[in-house]
Amino acid sequence: MPEPVLRFEHVTVAFDGNPAIEDVSFEVGHGESRVILGAAGSGKTVILKTSLGLLRPVAGRVFLFGQDIANLPEKELFGLRARCGILFQEGALFDSLTIEENVAYPLENHRRENYPPDKVRSRVEEALRFVELAHTLEKFPSQLSGGMRRRVGIARANITEPALVLYDSPTAGLDPITANNIMSLIVKERDVRQATTIIVTQRFQDGKIMAKYRYNPATEDLEAASHNGDALVKGIQFLVMKQGRLVFEGDEGALERSADPYVSKFVMRD
Repeated sequence: MPEPVLRFEHVTVAFDGNPAIEDVSFEVGHGESRVILGAAGSGKTVILKTSLGLLRPVAGRVFLFGQDIANLPEKELFGLRARCGILFQEGALFDSLTIEENVAYPLENHRRENYPPDKVRSRVEEALRFVELAHTLEKFPSQLSGGMRRRVGIARANITEPALVLYDSPTAGLDPITANNIMSLIVKERDVRQATTIIVTQRFQDGKIMAKYRYNPATEDLEAASHNGDALVKGIQFLVMKQGRLVFEGDEGALERSADPYVSKFVMRD
């Protein structure tokens, strides 16, 4: 079996002696997806930061692309991080840079490849077309709506065609229609590039879109990937965090059937 893209083994991360996540274990294989649910402060974002070595565990081990990064020197982490993309909360764009400059930033600062300026421009244009924002090259983030800024963030996270993409609350603060559009783009990125994907969210609907839909390049749209209500998208699992601990891991059906009061409150009942 190939080595998982990401593996946590009994990982604990603490601040001033207080655990932010405690004894967390899970893994994500190539091309698979994980949807991490949990209340505010439950440790979801800590998992993402620990996955990239931005936070270090006080116990346990973290393997990224098969390499133990728990105690890896910062300089040696650069190459591994270059194989990852991340959408930060609310996009986290640089206010003083144009949209073109924001999306180009990962290419111009890539640790593994040197992209010539003409290639950077064409890649940025392609990435913005992918998220249907080709007309925004010369604009600044302040000139775009919240949903448009989030789409720019998706373009920037995927511009280097990373093997692992992390999305931190990609739909937070957006209206339902815009949130669904954002999730459609994430599914499109997942299916076109077969990227391993991890999403942190408080919105169960985000996970349902990941589990029940796939992108059809022939129609350039999403299509249902289910039969009799059963998800057919392979390799997707839901994780639920509670006060720093992983209290549930399973597919959408198991999540919806859970009798645990905390777990079940994240499920949208019909």
